[in-house]
This record gives sequence, C-alpha cells and structure tokens, in this order.
Amino acid sequence: MFTGIVTTTGKITHLQPLEQGLRLTVEAPGLNLKDVAIGDSIAHGGVCLTVIAKQKGGYQIDVSKETLDCTVGLNTLSGEVNLEKAMRLSDFIGGHLVSGHVDGVGKVVKFEPVGESHLLVIEAPKKLARYIARKGSITVDGVSLTTNKVRGSKFAINLIPHTVEVTTLKHLHPGARVNLEVDLIARYVERMLNAQ
Repeated sequence: MFTGIVTTTGKITHLQPLEQGLRLTVEAPGLNLKDVAIGDSIAHGGVCLTVIAKQKGGYQIDVSKETLDCTVGLNTLSGEVNLEKAMRLSDFIGGHLVSGHVDGVGKVVKFEPVGESHLLVIEAPKKLARYIARKGSITVDGVSLTTNKVRGSKFAINLIPHTVEVTTLKHLHPGARVNLEVDLIARYVERMLNAQ
C-alpha cells in the first residue's frame, strides 16, 4: 500500500529481457534503501513492483508481461520514474490510499501553465470515468492528486509548483500517456452496491 506522495525520482538504467517480461535496474540515489529488503515493494510511476536485488544506489525489479501490457513507462531507458516505498501502518497518509495496481492508461489532453501552477487535463479510459469525481482523489503516474473538474471521461487537475518540480509530471505534454489508479474507496463502494 502507498500514499501517492512521491519520495524521489529514479532512472531505469538497464533492461534485461526475460521469457515473459523484463528485469529492470533502477538507479535511485535519492531513495533511502537502508531499510529496503529483498521482497519489499516500491511503486514505480504508480506500479507496485518487488525488489529482487540491491546494489549501490539502486536495485533490480522484475516486470511481468501482464504489467507491461497494461501500464506505460517501464520499458524504456529514457527519462525519470516516480518512486515511493511502501507505507507502514504507522506512517502519515499525506495523499490517499493507493494500491499500486494501475487501472488504466490515460492520455494527456492539456498541460499548460496557469499563473504559478499548471493545468493538467487527462482523458481516462471510458470504463474508469465513473470512478472519477470532482474533488476526489486519483493517482497519475504514482502521484496522488485531486480532481477539480470532471466532464465525461476527461478530468482537470491543478498542479502546484512543488508537485511539478519534484515529480516526472513536469515532462508531460499533450498526447503523453500516463498510468491511472482510481480511488480505492470508490471501487469498493461500487462493488458493495452492485454485489448481489
């Protein structure tokens, strides 16, 4: 479980093909790895993945074909990736409850400065639109954000300068694809209402 508050950004420095997926080497100098053990979970752009080996300043993870097929950003060496270690039950939840299981891939419609902030408009897959509510929570590439407006399958977010500065969201542009995880509580509420 995560909070969507990105700890730091890292870089995928090596891709090793596996029979059904990839082994990634992640360089994460800004992430304190002293308390990370083999088998621990770290979110990468919103995707929960398991540490299989540690090395100086980084670690390795395996990504299955299934995960690669339903996410973006894990099969390329270019650019940064948002990182967050799994939370402990005693941790402060600064964002919202995030499982690290991506629900779908959205497309950036607009990303532009508005005063000191940025306006981000994303089009979500239609099947996810019913879970996105005005002033609700959503995770975009692992970042916990609050929606300001929702119209159909498009939603708008105001990004404060700090969020843009310390996450990979600064690299977004119209047409970019992003990992989306809808609010965990919304999914459970729907399940309870429809369970017959």
